[in-house]
Amino acid sequence: MMGTEEIYNGTFLDIKRQSGDRVVDEFITFVFADNDRKQQLQQWLADNSSMSQLDEMFPNFDFIKQSNELPLWAKPELIREGNTFFAQHSEQIMSLLGLLSLPYCYAAADGAMVLYLSEKIRKNTTKRLYDTAVFVWEVMGPQAFSKGGNGFKEALKVRIIHAAVRYYTLQSGKWNEKWGIPINQEDMAGTNLSFSLIVVRGLRKLGITISNREQIAFLHLWKVVGYFTGVDKDLLPENGKMATQLDIAIRNRQFCISEHGQELTSSLIEHILTLNKRKVSKNDILGLMRNLLGKDIADMLNIQAPELSKYKLTLIKTVNFVKSFKPSGDSVHLYHQAYAAFKKQSIQVQQ
Repeated sequence: MMGTEEIYNGTFLDIKRQSGDRVVDEFITFVFADNDRKQQLQQWLADNSSMSQLDEMFPNFDFIKQSNELPLWAKPELIREGNTFFAQHSEQIMSLLGLLSLPYCYAAADGAMVLYLSEKIRKNTTKRLYDTAVFVWEVMGPQAFSKGGNGFKEALKVRIIHAAVRYYTLQSGKWNEKWGIPINQEDMAGTNLSFSLIVVRGLRKLGITISNREQIAFLHLWKVVGYFTGVDKDLLPENGKMATQLDIAIRNRQFCISEHGQELTSSLIEHILTLNKRKVSKNDILGLMRNLLGKDIADMLNIQAPELSKYKLTLIKTVNFVKSFKPSGDSVHLYHQAYAAFKKQSIQVQQ
């Protein structure tokens, strides 16, 4: 039996780097060949239409029909436990998306080039990051992947948008094929890990105690999200050990200094500082980012700040450790309360 190091070897990942999402790429080519079809799809993406309406518009595409059916390997009990874990730690997890997950993605220079060329993340950072956050909130919801849950539709939208970006990027004439296919399988797998495994790692660095069962459940939930956003099954790790091995393999292949990675990080930091209602100093925020990312990746991204003092790190960890002993309450109520607070804050920021 092959070890995980052998599974995620360079040859395997080279193939994944040249692979997009074939069935949805074919769908986008079909839709974009006709202006009326294109407008229909754009309208569906923009409004609150159902997935069945999309199926009625484009009845010959099986991936649409199958996009609300859980795969046979999915475990509803683990999904529910993953939902509960998110609800209990949603404030810290959403903070980690900006402080850790997204800059972690930007360190993968070739993959980050898609975001850089699309310009939305640089020129409309607040809206782009808001959309990403809403996606996370929706797919982490208590009933997101239950019958009729909203997670199916949100994941399908992202899958289709990725294919559209892939199409436009290749048409733009700005893409260099040595970077692989835009939004390829290796990059999608890396992004999924940055929202799952890397978040768990970040929570632990913040002093939050996470049981093995909680980690298994959270990673399983993101495995389901990865499946519905079009990540190949063999890039959706079975467990934490395999996830760690895949992360190491991608990081060793893709992480390096790049001007566009640094510029994306700079735009992200500017956005985070505008959200800073607690008046935490810029150096403390960037110092925490450096601590979470580690010196090597922080230096790649040109995050300039003094190291966060041991006293401040200990304080953060102690506060989170003490919080973990408080009764958490009903997870569904916690989720809705926290999501409402996020929306309220986002409205204030965008006004």
